[in-house]
Amino acid sequence: MLHMEYLMMERFRNETKVSDIVVALLGLFLFSCLVERVVRSKGGPMMWPVVGIIPSFLLNLGHIHDWVTEATTEAGGTFPFRALTFARLFGVITVDPSIIEYVLKTRFKNFPKGEYYRERFAELLGDGIFNADDEVWKEQRRAATAEIHTPKFVEHSVRSIEELVREKLLKLLEKQSSGSVVVDLQDILLRFTFDNICSAAFGVDPGCLSLDLPDVPFARAFEQATEYSLFRFMVPPFVWKTMRFLCLGTERRLRDSVQIVHQFAEKCVKDRRNECQKLGGTLEGRRFDLLSRLIEAQDDDENNSRRYRFSDKFLKDLCISFILAGRDTSSVALTWFFWLLHKHPQVENRIMAEITEIVSNRSSTHKLQQQTKQQLPVFSIEELKKMVYLQAALSESLRLYPSVPIDFKQVLEDDVFPGGLPIKKGAKVIYSLYSMARMEAIWGKDCREFKPERWIREGQFMSESQFKYAVFNAGPRLCIGKKFAFMQMKMVAASILSNYRVCVDEGHVVAPKITTTLYMKYGLKVTFHPRLSTSNHSSPSI
Repeated sequence: MLHMEYLMMERFRNETKVSDIVVALLGLFLFSCLVERVVRSKGGPMMWPVVGIIPSFLLNLGHIHDWVTEATTEAGGTFPFRALTFARLFGVITVDPSIIEYVLKTRFKNFPKGEYYRERFAELLGDGIFNADDEVWKEQRRAATAEIHTPKFVEHSVRSIEELVREKLLKLLEKQSSGSVVVDLQDILLRFTFDNICSAAFGVDPGCLSLDLPDVPFARAFEQATEYSLFRFMVPPFVWKTMRFLCLGTERRLRDSVQIVHQFAEKCVKDRRNECQKLGGTLEGRRFDLLSRLIEAQDDDENNSRRYRFSDKFLKDLCISFILAGRDTSSVALTWFFWLLHKHPQVENRIMAEITEIVSNRSSTHKLQQQTKQQLPVFSIEELKKMVYLQAALSESLRLYPSVPIDFKQVLEDDVFPGGLPIKKGAKVIYSLYSMARMEAIWGKDCREFKPERWIREGQFMSESQFKYAVFNAGPRLCIGKKFAFMQMKMVAASILSNYRVCVDEGHVVAPKITTTLYMKYGLKVTFHPRLSTSNHSSPSI
């Protein structure tokens, strides 16, 4: 009997010890949470012990961009964060233009993309310009800038856009408009920009925009490789690195997709180099796409003999990076633009009035050629330059729905931001372009309104500071294809609008997809309605 009582007392004491430990740990946890809230005088989201911002991030994942907007507003523009303590993932999230200017320009060298970013895209992009830092980045930027601004390349780019719009896009829309078929405009625009950038970068037409909307293995593999690479940002490094080592799940699919992409790019480089060598510097049959221009670039070596300047790997990596940038950004921007026009018909009316006036001023010779159905540009470059309100509307759409809503840099050495906020080596500086557009302190009380007029002063388009409007990046990394992107978007928008009314399908849900590019999660379901009763849409029908 005494033995039983002794055992019961021991069991009670042990359970008491366990419960005391649990209560103590819970008390410590709650105390840490309380201290965290007290010391965070500037507001911002809760930083939990050990796991940091992760619980807040996961709870708000479905509307992450709006949550970041609320958090940065509460914090006065900038707040520090940390994630898993053992992963050393920490830094600041900001919408402050002065900090963004400091990072992207003033102390540019101290805020590279960093290893954290580069290793996640290493398989797909290699050392391409959008995944490179320091001298590797500088060499590619110098080479690309020198070529894409030449008159011959500009002429090639314009011609490829015009031909793609006239011969493929408008013919596809003509087919889709018969019977008011509901189609995914986001998919069509992605196909268009994919074909367009492949033509400009490789001089190759993948054929994505054919009338039957075919499945193109290279295009599908490229899209999958991008998505699987982005998965690495969503999980801790030990997860995806273990999956890569064991060749499991998304890492196995990433490997297979990357292999298809690289085989295609390598074949393009090899075939084009052989072609250029056969031409031997003659002008006959010469191409002017980016790949051809870079292949033909030569230097004198130490023996004063001519040698090609760039290796096959350099060319492959550069072209893949250009496809990544050129495919997603413009197509996503145009998708949000057409949705905003549907919601704001008064803006569409003003754009149509501008286009109508420009077309009405065409010469009689131009009009006669149109009537005889000769092959003419859908819109000339000079006409596109006159579309001031259209450019304002596109800029405003990009402000509210930037193609890359969040970007980040890594800190090389300890630094201090304007205003005195210290930042440690290895920290991540995350800046939200989506949230910046919704800050009254930056854009005024009407910041959430779709208002193209904010870009026009005295009838002229007026750009904003790169660091207030970093949609095309800023500082030394300012997008070298910005002019190309606007020309492409204006050509597509003006050509579609002059021929069709684009109506969003009633009841279609519009929401951003949680990736590094602001895709619409469910696409954009629309119908196309001809503006005039005509069977020919190979030229503007106004």
